[in-house]
Amino acid sequence: MSPRLLALWLKETIALTRDKHGLLALFIMPTIFILVMTMALRDAFTPGVTIDVSYSVMDLDQTPISKALVKRLDRAAAFKKIESTNDLGAARNQLLQGKQSLVLVLPKEFGSRLLTPGGTDGKPAEPMTLLVDPALSPTLQLAFRNQVMAALGAVRADELTVKAGKLFGLPVAPGATLEKDWPDEIRSEAVRGNTNAKIPSSVQQNVPAWLIFAMFFVVIPVSSIFIIERQQGTLQRLRAMGVPFHLILAGKLMPFFIVNQIQAVMMVLVGMYLVPQFGSEALELPSSLPLLLNWWAVSSAVSLAAVSWALLIASIAKTSEQATIVGGVGNILMGAVGGIMVPKFIMPASMQKIAALSPMAWGLEGFHTVMLRHGSFADILPSLTQLLVFAAASLLAAIWLNHRALAAQS
Repeated sequence: MSPRLLALWLKETIALTRDKHGLLALFIMPTIFILVMTMALRDAFTPGVTIDVSYSVMDLDQTPISKALVKRLDRAAAFKKIESTNDLGAARNQLLQGKQSLVLVLPKEFGSRLLTPGGTDGKPAEPMTLLVDPALSPTLQLAFRNQVMAALGAVRADELTVKAGKLFGLPVAPGATLEKDWPDEIRSEAVRGNTNAKIPSSVQQNVPAWLIFAMFFVVIPVSSIFIIERQQGTLQRLRAMGVPFHLILAGKLMPFFIVNQIQAVMMVLVGMYLVPQFGSEALELPSSLPLLLNWWAVSSAVSLAAVSWALLIASIAKTSEQATIVGGVGNILMGAVGGIMVPKFIMPASMQKIAALSPMAWGLEGFHTVMLRHGSFADILPSLTQLLVFAAASLLAAIWLNHRALAAQS
């Protein structure tokens, strides 16, 4: 390793430890922010509004009653229905890939047991199964279950009307007799790569979002140190000593990357141990080594994107105050449209398309894939690629801007 690079890393580390305000922004403020926002957003996914959450129905019964239930769900229109499949494996893969959020499976003999749960053989009715994307809010899962039960009640009412007509000698379609309790159970199953994983809590969905937001605020100490060195002529003296500018940026990148990783670990510990002290559930990380490595890969990619973004802002801004404003506003905008402050699934379709352009959205998708869906490295590769391309583009832009500025001064 280059001695000059080690010297630059040491210089940045010393400068960072002297920046008390930067350290405060990196550690203390994000801790408070995660605590406040996790508590505030714990029950924020309010049902009752039109939301862009997709579902499909796998009708294994294919009877008039099962088809009537599907039509009732269509009329509700609170959730977005997509084309269904009769392949259970394909439905699970769609959930694992995030292509849909809910799959309702109607079992065989659903229609024949709707009014006679015990059937003619006395065996209990097989319940409907609701396959869910674990990244979907439990509140929305409950809202869909309630919608299914409401539709089911309406179908039962129709059948009871038919039965009453038969009792009074009116012409009715053939139907079963009403004898036992209704088969109301819907068994929820979160679809993950690891079948032994637990159902996620709301904290597991909220903490990663605010972790990413906090990591991007490395822009404050990075830009502050960078601009002070530029104003004091430190960067020009390093260039006069023959130090390439890409090496100068590398010297700044690695110390802040390490600090960013420490920050990430600290925020996770806050979610695991401090958040429960305020009445919420604890954050749970995947327990297997491959999943933990995938988590670290996403965290590293987010760190590289955040530090590279900070170096770009520092290269654009003329003063530390300007960098703080530009970087802060940029972070807020990326967080607002990227699903950090407002969950993407309650955004209009047009805003969801814009959200796909936010680096914070890419990081959040990567964390959700690992922590909630227990996805493999191949599953997080698209998010990693987007973050690393963003980091490389930001670094190249920062190098070009500083080369141009130094050329103008000479």
